[in-house]
Amino acid sequence: MKKVFFVLSFVFALISVNNAQELGLRFGDVSGGNVAIDGIFSTGDFSRLHADVSFGSGLGVDLLWDFIYQPLGNEALNWYAGAGPFVFIGESLTLGAVGELGLEYHFNEIPLALGADWRPFFRLVDNTDFGVGGFGLNVRFVF
Repeated sequence: MKKVFFVLSFVFALISVNNAQELGLRFGDVSGGNVAIDGIFSTGDFSRLHADVSFGSGLGVDLLWDFIYQPLGNEALNWYAGAGPFVFIGESLTLGAVGELGLEYHFNEIPLALGADWRPFFRLVDNTDFGVGGFGLNVRFVF
């Protein structure tokens, strides 16, 4: 467990330092607890990778591809939708898929982005179930 935690933390930190456009925290329901390290990595003009690493009763990793990323009226307010896998390593291993629908605001004066999102999930391994209560608040520093 400690080796897996160390390797995943190291990989996420390395990716974050090299490619992150935004890095911060997500508060709310995530796969491993109520707080996660949140990172955004650009893959094009209208798509991006959205990664979360959360700690709590275990280690949770979400990796979402936001395939829609569009401005709403001006460039400061954006909405996005995406999907991707999640894994939780605790007393048991949990695997599944998560969706994402969110809204975010980028401040022009300071390098800060605030966002709110909703993440329904479909758990496949350990227990098969579906949940729709994954609401969260994102606070990220913009590089």
